[in-house]
Amino acid sequence: MSDATTATSDPVGYAVTVDRDACDGVFACLVRDPRFVEDDDGLAGFDPDAAETVERTDESVTATFADDRIEEARQAAAACPLDAIAVALSEGDGEEEGEVKTE
Repeated sequence: MSDATTATSDPVGYAVTVDRDACDGVFACLVRDPRFVEDDDGLAGFDPDAAETVERTDESVTATFADDRIEEARQAAAACPLDAIAVALSEGDGEEEGEVKTE
């Protein structure tokens, strides 16, 4: 078969990180991507059943995904008025794009 160069529905590996210091629970992200949830501290987190992995520290929470929903994650990042969400493609996914932090 062939490599997909314009894969909008093909699975892609990516990570989504919430900067817990910047987040203050506005939750605009939850409206754009249902994989975001409110955590025990009242900040944005991730539904662990929706992610490949979820890693949380005091400073951030990062979820990794391997699906075709990266645009939902990007829309959630763009909706965050505090710029607390970053989306980064995983290595080896075939795309040139690195970290995508929406302004």
